[in-house]
Amino acid sequence: MIQEQPKPKPVRQAAKPKKAPVAQVQAPTTPPVEEGSSVLEPSQVKMSPVGGSEIPIAKVPGSVGTVSSSDVTRSGTMAVQDALQSRIPGVIVNNLQGNDFQTNVQFHGFEASPLDGVPQGLAVYENGVRINEAFGDVVNWDFLPSVAISDIAVMTNNPAFGLNALGGAISISMKDGFNFQGVETDFRMGSFGRVQGSVQAGQQFGNYAAYVAVEDIHDDGWREFSPSNIRRMFADIGFKNHDAEFHANFTGADNFVGAVAASPVELLDQSYSDVFTSPQTTQNDMAMGSLNGSVNVTDTLKVSGVGYYRRFNQHHVDGNGSNSAPCASDPSVLCFDNLDGTTTDPLIDQHGNPVLTPAGGDNFVGEIDRTSQQAESFGTSLQGVEKSKIFGHGNQFLLGGSIDHGRVGYQTNAEIGSIGPEFVITGDGQIVQNSDIRPVNITSTNTYYGVFFSDTFDVTDRLSLTAGGRFNYADIRLQDNTGAAPLLNGDNKFQRFNPMAGGTYQLAPGLTLYSGYSEANRAPVAAELACADPNNPCLVSSFLTADPPLKQVVSRTAEVGLRGEIKSLDNQRISWSLGYFHAVNSDDIINVASSINGRSYFQNAGSTLREGLDASIDYRNGRLYLFANYNFTDARFESTFDVNSPNNPQNPSNGNDFITTVHPGDRMPGIPQHKFKAGFDYWLTHQWKFGGDVTAASDQIFFGDEANLNTPLPGYAVVDLHTSYDVTQNIQVYAIVNNLFDHHYATFGNYFQLDDGSAASLGTIDFTDPRTVVPATPLAAYGGVKVRF
Repeated sequence: MIQEQPKPKPVRQAAKPKKAPVAQVQAPTTPPVEEGSSVLEPSQVKMSPVGGSEIPIAKVPGSVGTVSSSDVTRSGTMAVQDALQSRIPGVIVNNLQGNDFQTNVQFHGFEASPLDGVPQGLAVYENGVRINEAFGDVVNWDFLPSVAISDIAVMTNNPAFGLNALGGAISISMKDGFNFQGVETDFRMGSFGRVQGSVQAGQQFGNYAAYVAVEDIHDDGWREFSPSNIRRMFADIGFKNHDAEFHANFTGADNFVGAVAASPVELLDQSYSDVFTSPQTTQNDMAMGSLNGSVNVTDTLKVSGVGYYRRFNQHHVDGNGSNSAPCASDPSVLCFDNLDGTTTDPLIDQHGNPVLTPAGGDNFVGEIDRTSQQAESFGTSLQGVEKSKIFGHGNQFLLGGSIDHGRVGYQTNAEIGSIGPEFVITGDGQIVQNSDIRPVNITSTNTYYGVFFSDTFDVTDRLSLTAGGRFNYADIRLQDNTGAAPLLNGDNKFQRFNPMAGGTYQLAPGLTLYSGYSEANRAPVAAELACADPNNPCLVSSFLTADPPLKQVVSRTAEVGLRGEIKSLDNQRISWSLGYFHAVNSDDIINVASSINGRSYFQNAGSTLREGLDASIDYRNGRLYLFANYNFTDARFESTFDVNSPNNPQNPSNGNDFITTVHPGDRMPGIPQHKFKAGFDYWLTHQWKFGGDVTAASDQIFFGDEANLNTPLPGYAVVDLHTSYDVTQNIQVYAIVNNLFDHHYATFGNYFQLDDGSAASLGTIDFTDPRTVVPATPLAAYGGVKVRF
C-alpha cells in the first residue's frame, strides 16, 4: 500500500541521508497505515495560529475536529472542503457558484466562502498565515493543493485566532520534507472531461529537508459554460535540529473557473445542465511566500514566529439581465430607474454618447458586469510559550502578537449587451458612465493588530484549567479614485477584547469532560462597509456606494462535551465525541437582496442564535474502518427587524416597498438543521480495498425568505464509492464513483425576478416560479493510477 512516512524526531546533528523505504503491504491483522486509515491523525492542536503552542487535545476546553492527510486522500477528493465535510460533524459544503472547486464551508452555521457577499464567520490559517483575503475576508479553497496537506484542525472557543473566528478557526498544516519522503505521482481521468495529474516529492538530508507538490486539473464541467482549469503548487525548504526549526515555503495558484450559479427550477426541469445567463467566469491568481520558525530559548521556553507576503488578483465576469430599459421619451436609447424615484435619462457611455437600446427592446437588454481586484497583504506574528511548572504542576503560558496589513485596488464596470440563445449575454462595447451602475475604482487598506495570551494549568493529573483572551484592533480605510463618489472615502476603526475560560477533567482513562466559554468579534470588511445603504445597493455586492455605518459582530459561545477512546490489545480502537454548543451573535451582518435585479446590500440584523449538538464515532481494526457523525444546528434570528424581500413569492407588503418582517425564532437561510455523514473502508485482501460514504442533510430556508414564508429547499442524501488495488508495492490503481444513484438535489436556493426581460428572450419558457437553485453534480466516475518510488 502507498504510505506516508512518520514524522522523524529532531536530530542533534546532521545525519547521513537515508533513502525512504518503499511502501509495504500490511497484513490484515495490523491496522492499515495508508490513505483512509486516519491512523496518522494529530493528537495535539495549536492554541494559537503559530506553531509551538500545541497542547494535547484532551486538555482543550472546546470541541476539536481533526483531518489527517489520509482523510483528505481516502475518497479521492481534490477539494479539501469535501474532506472537512466527511470527517467533521458540524461541517457541510454548500455550492453557491455551481463549481465544485469554489464551494462554501459551513461549520455550526458559520461560513468560510470564496464568494464576496457571504458574511464570513470562520478564520482560516495555512501554516500560521491567515488566508482570509483582504477585501472581503473570503477564503479561496481552490488555492490549496490537496496532496500537500498534512493535517487540519477545526476548533471553537479560542479567540487567539483573531478576527472572524466567530464560529471557530480552521488551521491547516502543510507537508514538508521531514514528514513526507519519496516521490508520488497520481493521474486520473473520468466524467465531464476530467483530466488531472499531481506529483509530490520530499527528501530529508540530515538537518535539512525539501518538499514540493504540484496539481494540474482540467474539467469541462457538467453544466453548460462551466469549465475549470486548476493549477496550484506548494513548496517547502526546512531546517531542524534539537534547538530550532525553520521553514521557507511558497503557495501559488493560477485558476480559471466557470461559476454558473443558480438557475430557475423550471429551466432545470427542462434540462438539468442548463444555465441562466452567462458568461459567469472567475480568474484567480495567487502567490504567497512565508517564513516560519521556532527556537528553544531554554528547556521550557520556545519562541515562534511567522512572516508572509501574499499577492492575489481576481477578475470576475457576470452576465445578467439589465434593469435599464428603453426610455419612454425615446425608445432607441436606454434609461435607468433609481431607487430614490429619479430616472437617469438617458444612460451615457464611456465616450459621452447615449447608450443605445439593443435590437429587440426590453426582452433583449442584458448587462455584463465586471469586477477585478489586485490585493497585496503582508504580516507577521510572534509568540513565546513557557512550559515551566508552577508549584510542581504542569503549566503552559502563551503570549503573542500579530500585525496584518492589506491593500486592495478594486474596480467595476457594467457593459450593456444583448441576450441571445441559451441566455448568453453579448456585450456591445457600451460601458455605462452614469447612474448607480457607473464604474467604480477604489483603494481599500486594512491593518489588523492583535495581542493574545492563554494559560493552561494542570490542577491535578486529571483536571486542567485554561484562561486567556485577545485584544483586536482593526483600521479599515476606503478611498475613491474617480472623484465621483467622495462619500465612499472613510476611515473605520473597530476594537475589542475577547476573553476565554474553560477546563477539562478526565473522568476515567480515555474519557474526558470539557467545558468552555469564549467571545470573538468580526469587524465589517471593506466590501460590506462600502455597501450598506438600501437606497444605493451594490451590484452582486460589487458596485460600491456610500453607506450608513455597520456595527461589528460579537459572538459569545459556550460549550460542554465528552470525548473518549477505547483501545484493545488486538489492535481494535474506538474513538468518539459528544458535544453541545450555544453561540449568540450580536449585531450579526446579513446580505439583503435589492429590488434592482442582481443588487444587494448589507445590514445588521440584531441577534442570532446557533445552538446544537455534535456527535461522532469511528472504529478500526486490522481490516475494517468505520465512521459516523451527526450534527444538529438550530440557527435562528433572535430579533425583530424588517428586511427587503423583492422576489419572495409570499411577500405580504403592498406597493413597491418589498418589506417582510423577521421575528425571533425564524430560521436563518442556507443552514440545514440536521447533517449525517458515515463511511467505511474494508480490506478485502492485502492489496484490495473497497469503501464508501454517505452524506445527508435536511431542508434549508431559501435566501431571500428570512421570514420563513415559503416551503424550504428539500434535503438530500448522496452516496459515493471508492476502491483501490495495489498492483505492486509501488503501483496502485483506483476507481471513484460520486453520487452513485444520480440523485438530483441542490445545496443553495434563492429567488429571481419573474419580470426580468432575460427570462423571456427565448420564448420557450413562461416562467411562473421565482425559485432558483444550484443543482449538485450528478453521477460521475473516475479512474486513476498512483506510483510511489
